[in-house]
Amino acid sequence: MRDFGVGFGHLVQGQKWVAQHGRRFGFGLLPGLVALVLYLAALGALAFNATDLTAWATPFADDWSTLWRAIFRNAMTALLVAFSVFLAVVTFTAVTLLIGQPFYETLSEDVDRSRGGDVPESGLPLWRELLISARDSLRVVLRVAFYAVLLFACGFIPVVGQTVVPALGFCVSGFFLAEELTAVALQRRGVELKERLTLLRGRRWATLGFGVPLALVFVVPFVAVFLMPGAVAGATLMVRDLRGEDSEENDHEDGNLSSPGGDQGVHPIPH
Repeated sequence: MRDFGVGFGHLVQGQKWVAQHGRRFGFGLLPGLVALVLYLAALGALAFNATDLTAWATPFADDWSTLWRAIFRNAMTALLVAFSVFLAVVTFTAVTLLIGQPFYETLSEDVDRSRGGDVPESGLPLWRELLISARDSLRVVLRVAFYAVLLFACGFIPVVGQTVVPALGFCVSGFFLAEELTAVALQRRGVELKERLTLLRGRRWATLGFGVPLALVFVVPFVAVFLMPGAVAGATLMVRDLRGEDSEENDHEDGNLSSPGGDQGVHPIPH
């Protein structure tokens, strides 16, 4: 559980970092504002036409009595709107990151630069990075959709469905939210999606400590816009922690060389 606090600490440090670098915070808001306008327009159109969509999708209920038809279609309309809001929450980050790829990459690089040492770069052209981000985001969304359907089905279990399932839902959302945000820094390091998921599972509690609080506040898209720059900064700090980059730099500063085989200290040569 200590790692949960470590992950949350990275989130807080990321928000502090952008607060101290106001220019980056301002640039980081632009993609979120664009995404917010698009999502509000889409959800507004859906809410306005939800009743008609439900009626079109359930023609078999036309012959039911007025009462049961109204109860059934109102329930289906509520589920449609709820699922759409859930989908909007879990995809908002991916879409915002895709729109703001150049902004957030630069922000992430600045965080690395502020910590000292090398600043990793993918070396790929922007169009290639956007293509990779879109592909990986789609794969993540499909995973989230699978868990969403599973949790939705479990939601009908008495007691468990109203207590445990919502908590698990936020954990799932938080984990994949953390994956999307750390992808900015990890993609620059040439780390593929499969490796990213393995890395995050290796520090599951830290990942949840970073992602779950964000999942809770990102339910309100307007809040998500203002927290997004700090979330990207915090995710970069967490990547450095997960990969041991800060400790490696400290080893070099102390005159030690780190290697996969263990600590290779600088020792005097025997005479």
